[in-house]
Amino acid sequence: MIEFKGASVIAPDTGVTILEPTTLTLTERHVSIVGANGGGKSTLVRLINGLIPPTTGSIEVDGLDVAKHGAEVRRRVGFLFTDPSAQLIMPTAVEDVMLSLRRSIKNKDARTRAALDALEEIGLGDRADVSVSALSGGQRQLLAMAGVLAVTPTTLIADEPTTLLDLRWRAHVGSLLRSLPVQLIECTHDLDSASRAERTLVVDSGNVVFDGAPAESIKFYRDLMFGRTTRADSQ
Repeated sequence: MIEFKGASVIAPDTGVTILEPTTLTLTERHVSIVGANGGGKSTLVRLINGLIPPTTGSIEVDGLDVAKHGAEVRRRVGFLFTDPSAQLIMPTAVEDVMLSLRRSIKNKDARTRAALDALEEIGLGDRADVSVSALSGGQRQLLAMAGVLAVTPTTLIADEPTTLLDLRWRAHVGSLLRSLPVQLIECTHDLDSASRAERTLVVDSGNVVFDGAPAESIKFYRDLMFGRTTRADSQ
C-alpha cells in the first residue's frame, strides 16, 4: 500500500510549486497516471521511492516512511525510466543484471546464474553476452526491466516506459508490464494502456485533478486537453 499524506514538492532554487499537497492511498494492483508533459506525473511517482524528497508531508510504502526508511523502501519499489539508458551501466546484458544483484547475492557464480535466469525469463536469454549498445530500443527496455525485477520488488513504478518505443515494442513491453505479479504504478501517454488499469489518476499543473475508473478519468483528461472541461469540473 502506498500513502501520500499531504506531500508536496517546491523547487528549492525558484520556490515554484511542482506538486501541490497531495493525499492519496494506492492499493490497486495497476494504477495508471495520465497528464500533459510538465504537469507533475513524474514528480508524483518519484516521491514513492525517494528519488525526489517531499517539501511537506510524507509518503509511506507498506507503513514505511520513505524519508526515514529509504533503503528498505527501494528494495520494495523498483523504478523503470522512460529511457533505459538512464539505468543501463555495464557493457553486456548479463553484467548489467549482475550489477543489480551485487548486494543480494554475494557469490559471483550464483549471481551470474541468477542474472541469466532473469534474462531468460524476460525473453533475452540469447542476448546475455551481447553489448548493451547493440540491443534495440525495445530490448534495452526489457533489459532495464530485468535488472529491476531481479531484486524482486513488490511494486514497480514505470515512468512512461513505452514512449521511446515503436508500435510493436510498445505493445510487447506494455503487455509484459501488465502481466507482472507486482503492483504497477504506470505514468503513460498511451491511453490504451492507461485504460487497462484498475484506477487512473489525471495530473495537471501539479494537482491530481481527477481520480477514478479508467474510462471516466481518460474522458476527463481528453476533455481537459481539448478545452471541453476545466479542473474545477472535477470537484
